[in-house]
Amino acid sequence: MKSRMKDTLLIWLLTLIMLPGYATEIDGELKQWHTITLTFEGPTTSEYDTLNPFLNYRLQTTFTQGEQQITVPGYFAADGKASETSARAGNKWQVKFVPNLPGEWLYEVSFRQGKNIAISDKLETGKGIAFDGESGKFEVIASDKSGRDFRSKGRLTKGAGHYPIFSGSKEVFVKGGTNSPEDLLAYYEFDGTPPKHHYANHVNSYRHGDVTWQQGKGKNLIGAMNYLSDKGINAVYFLTMNVMGDGKNVWPWTEEHERYRFDVSKLAQWELVFSHMDEVGLAQHLITQETENENLLDIGYVGIQRKLYYREMIARFGHHLGLIWNMGEENGITHWSPVGQTEKMREEMINYFRSVEPYGNLLVIHTLPDLKDHERTMTPLLGNEALDGVSFQIHHQHDSYHVTTQWREKSAEAGYPWIIWIDEIGPAKVGAWSDDRPAQQDSVRKEVIYPNLIGGGAGIEHYFGYKQKHSDLTSEDWTVRDRLWTMTAHAIQYFDKLPLEQMLPVSQTSTGYCLAQAGERYVVYIPEFGEELTLDLTQTEGKYSVHWFDPVTGKDELKGSVRRIKGGAKVSLGSPPIGYPAGQDWVVRVE
Repeated sequence: MKSRMKDTLLIWLLTLIMLPGYATEIDGELKQWHTITLTFEGPTTSEYDTLNPFLNYRLQTTFTQGEQQITVPGYFAADGKASETSARAGNKWQVKFVPNLPGEWLYEVSFRQGKNIAISDKLETGKGIAFDGESGKFEVIASDKSGRDFRSKGRLTKGAGHYPIFSGSKEVFVKGGTNSPEDLLAYYEFDGTPPKHHYANHVNSYRHGDVTWQQGKGKNLIGAMNYLSDKGINAVYFLTMNVMGDGKNVWPWTEEHERYRFDVSKLAQWELVFSHMDEVGLAQHLITQETENENLLDIGYVGIQRKLYYREMIARFGHHLGLIWNMGEENGITHWSPVGQTEKMREEMINYFRSVEPYGNLLVIHTLPDLKDHERTMTPLLGNEALDGVSFQIHHQHDSYHVTTQWREKSAEAGYPWIIWIDEIGPAKVGAWSDDRPAQQDSVRKEVIYPNLIGGGAGIEHYFGYKQKHSDLTSEDWTVRDRLWTMTAHAIQYFDKLPLEQMLPVSQTSTGYCLAQAGERYVVYIPEFGEELTLDLTQTEGKYSVHWFDPVTGKDELKGSVRRIKGGAKVSLGSPPIGYPAGQDWVVRVE
């Protein structure tokens, strides 16, 4: 009897040894638009293992519902909780997935090992190991989120025209964001990061229950994101890599000069912040490189370093709903930055990224400031459906309307209409000033914010000039531009309410700009009211009401001297409401 028990125990132990050493865990709320994490137990390895876990293993999982199939890359996760433990080694491998539909989802896992297999597009290359071939299913229910939380709206994607939309709610996204500091992620409480930024003045905006890591780290940065969200701002621009760039303090790798091994715990901590941004309605405008280092990876081409970098960023962060991928800041060759990517490099980079990005997140590129730079960089990309839009830098503020309408029209004529954003407002040493210079902020409002929106653009971000005290690299406190955020929020909230996809920029006024839904609605922007304003309604009939909006205070439905007009002629819109300063800018809605 004792011998039989020993034999049985031996068989049981041998069976355990022979079985794959893994167990699938499914974490997260099983709801539409929520992040679901699949964790597998696989080979025990480390960031520095001889067999590179980032390059020589390839994890990807295919999720299926009906005819829809999404293949998502996975990643090495050390001990699976590296944001808390700072672990560099472990046997956890993870895939993050965001279902776009409720109902039953099936999944099938591919996990293979081989030389440089992570960047191979050949499905059967290498050999299947550990949990390769595992499959399963889970049931997803509809999202119950509301408000600014992106999980109530769905993924930010390209609409049919010139605007991004949320794929769930179909709402148009009008961007009003912060462009600085570009080295946002050089935060002193991230692992493996030079301690540049502290954001200490924002700790009071942290709310009980918000995410932190390692016994309370992250409160300042999370508080800063709360502050921006509370002000009505909806996008934040940041670099994920500035090696050899301006800041030299942000990179995803284990070391500044490493290119093949990634800092698992740092990236897990970034993930916590990005998830919080989704929850408070802040799009992550993720800049993958800057002008000084656009040739750092593979001398500017698409090779092993660039492919691996993109794969890791997509695997770890591509699930985020508000994600905007930007292929590079100030991309291209110019007289002051002669070592840049060529036209061929740029196109190859954009096309490759789109081919491996599984969700259909927005993909844009940032430009150099001069109008000639715009022509040289962007003209060859017209009609390229891999690129959803342009993140323009302008040197002169007064170029905003021209740049917006010109490239909107050019892209439409080329067959693929672009989203047009103004994301770095010049001149570079000034940008958007802090609240102690309200007149300069007013010029940004009059010459950039409203001209972009009235010209059919999709919004702006505020860059902090490099000569300022609170600059593009030194800023620690967003409250010094509190007035600027308020005015920006007024603009995006106003345009959010309009049927923008049915409206076109037109020249129908005597002294202002006009965005029109012909025969239905006309929105006119007057940078400085002086002479009487007329609107050309000769091609339409009917009666219209006139409503004034104050861009400074955000007050709407104000009454001017004329409240009703008729179509069939050029008509006067009258004078602004009484009691406001002479020369103020106004928005007039005629409908």
